[in-house]
Amino acid sequence: MKQSVRKTQGKSTAEPSAEELSLLLEPLKAHERLLQLEEIYQGRLVASTSFGLQASAMLHLIREHTPQIPVIFIDTGYCFPETYKFAQRIIDHWGLDIRIFNPSISAARQEALFGKLWEEGAEGRKQYALLNKVEPMNRALREMGGTVWASGLRRSQSDSRAVRSFAEKQSSTMKAYPILDWDDAQLDLYFHENELPLHPLQKEGYVTMGDWHSTRKPREGESPESTRFKGQKYECGLHEEYGQNDFQI
Repeated sequence: MKQSVRKTQGKSTAEPSAEELSLLLEPLKAHERLLQLEEIYQGRLVASTSFGLQASAMLHLIREHTPQIPVIFIDTGYCFPETYKFAQRIIDHWGLDIRIFNPSISAARQEALFGKLWEEGAEGRKQYALLNKVEPMNRALREMGGTVWASGLRRSQSDSRAVRSFAEKQSSTMKAYPILDWDDAQLDLYFHENELPLHPLQKEGYVTMGDWHSTRKPREGESPESTRFKGQKYECGLHEEYGQNDFQI
């Protein structure tokens, strides 16, 4: 029996907690989750994309069902050339409202002042994430009035994502994951049924996608988690707490 999307009657002063929102989203299909989020948080809902290996799926869902949702792309300045070309094709042809945000400090200036932070251990990686991911995303949310953020995380991507709920609160921002429960087979089927474009580096054997200096192809028998940050971490920083008092994520 098809699960119907919850309809609100008028405006309510109380919005669901993260736990309540997670329970509300869990029985729905992915596109119904997007519709439900748009209904509850009209004008305050944004999505994000990294134009990574699975990006076409979330972007296609948005295009087909909630094209009014703006999509944030954080351009670190360190993406693979193939990622930039892939992103531009989608930007040019899919008609989505994609907003590009860059770090407040350029890659060249950053390296001149701080060196290659991604080579400076855990503290360097943390500073890199803060400068290139967290600060521009926080700025994007503030400028766009976004208090609710839809992301394409999936539980099957890594151990660190396996226990996530469909909605979580990160600082003062509500985060929701419409395709959280999609496994690789379901994702592949969606790509096939909708003839979605693949990231060029997927054909070359990459199983995850991030900045060029922190992502590589797997060696035989390696897990996807081993291909990011030399196996020392998987998350790029956007989905981790940073404790910045003036940040909303």
